[in-house]
Amino acid sequence: MSEISLNVTSEAAGPPGRAKVTTVEPYGVAPIPAEEQTSRPLDLFRLVFGGANTFATIILGTLPIAFGLGFWAATWAIVTGVVAGALILMPMALFGPINRTNNAVSSGAHFGVVGRCVGSFLSLLTAIAFFSISVWVSGDAIVGAARRLFGADGGNVLRAAAYGLIAVAVLVVCLYGYQFMLLINKIAVVAGTAIMLLGVVAFGGSFDASYPGTGQYALGGFWPTWVLAALTVLANPVSFGAFLGDWSRYIPDRYSPGRLMAAPFLAQVATLLPFLFGAATATLVADAGDYVSGLAAMSPLWYAVPLIAIALIGGLSTGTTSLYGTGLDFSSIFPKLSRVQATALIGTLSVAFIFLGNFVFDMVASINAFATLIVLCTSPWMAIMMIGYFVRRGFYLSDDIQVFNRGQKGGAYWFTGGVNWRGMVAWVPATAVGLMMANTPLIAGPWRDVAGGVDLSLVATLAVSAALYVVLLFVFPEPRAVFGPAGPRLVPARDTPVAEITAA
Repeated sequence: MSEISLNVTSEAAGPPGRAKVTTVEPYGVAPIPAEEQTSRPLDLFRLVFGGANTFATIILGTLPIAFGLGFWAATWAIVTGVVAGALILMPMALFGPINRTNNAVSSGAHFGVVGRCVGSFLSLLTAIAFFSISVWVSGDAIVGAARRLFGADGGNVLRAAAYGLIAVAVLVVCLYGYQFMLLINKIAVVAGTAIMLLGVVAFGGSFDASYPGTGQYALGGFWPTWVLAALTVLANPVSFGAFLGDWSRYIPDRYSPGRLMAAPFLAQVATLLPFLFGAATATLVADAGDYVSGLAAMSPLWYAVPLIAIALIGGLSTGTTSLYGTGLDFSSIFPKLSRVQATALIGTLSVAFIFLGNFVFDMVASINAFATLIVLCTSPWMAIMMIGYFVRRGFYLSDDIQVFNRGQKGGAYWFTGGVNWRGMVAWVPATAVGLMMANTPLIAGPWRDVAGGVDLSLVATLAVSAALYVVLLFVFPEPRAVFGPAGPRLVPARDTPVAEITAA
């Protein structure tokens, strides 16, 4: 491989059959060779949990308190959001082992090999949001801890240096690829959990579970604010939907669907630890809207060092799981860019956004706006993918999915000019309906008061996408070739010749 010279000799090799951690990953979105599928569902659990067992998730856990809720109301909003999001997320682990590529490319089977760029857009949106959150929060935690330890107040210069340090470290890990990222997340699972449990000792004496909240609800009333909190939390598991295939493509398809789905579900349930850590400690700081600085100021001195550790490890973990997949997918849309080059480009642009977002805009408001967009744009896309998987009995033509990436046209998933308008016609209105019903501080649609201010946007977007897609499958049946030898499940098919694969 000649993309960049990062092949450094190292003893840090994985299990037999795996590449060394410090060997640059050579694979893009082309199908992973079967002999390289050496991971297990446990590795998927580690990547998902490690990517979420971080300060970014802790910050999301503080937002229900920042919205004005009491601790127990915030806890139930968090539990509801995590479990609902995990249930929506878990089927997205099924596509990688079958097609041996990422979920955005796999979505070409349902949106068309050109229409799958929708998934690429969702990956980019999610990557920018969570890469930014991880660097923002981790950088602020390092700055706050440094002030406690050394009494140094470097202001924006120190903050900018911390952001740059974490951003560059994340980018380097992503350039190396999957095995290095897997190592980081293995460390994050253990270290992050230990440090948060240590926080029980640091803050347990001050915590009061009866904390009633400020009563100044973000949306004026309790239930609209509670639903807002649950949807904000739900954005975390849903955000992994576009990325699960990045990692599950390294798992052979001999594992049962149940085991594959259990890995991301249990990983998200495990994130209740950082979520509830955030909610509990947010009740102790003077201003939950300025949580990181407040936490650093109130922490015992002996806890400042572990705080720096969790900030660094967490920033690497969340940042890599977000940025890696987007660089991978971006290289497939612009074939002249290798995975390494595409990752470097997206990372550089994201770093610019990080500095702009922190020094120009309000971070909490930005996080909430991105969380809303991720939920309302990604959820209907995932629903269409799941229904498509069900009616096709999990049958896919992996070679035909790669047509667009190879600069070709035709094949079973070419549909109409490379776009399956059934999936697109279901996704666009569903997303639009969700945005019109959204009720958040920054994104408030014209239909936000349809239920007395309670945000029904997620329910609406899932229902509209599922209903429209199923109706379209009945009224305009898909070609029989996409269903495989067993034929469709519950929906009709039409006999249409498959276009020959030719050069574009």
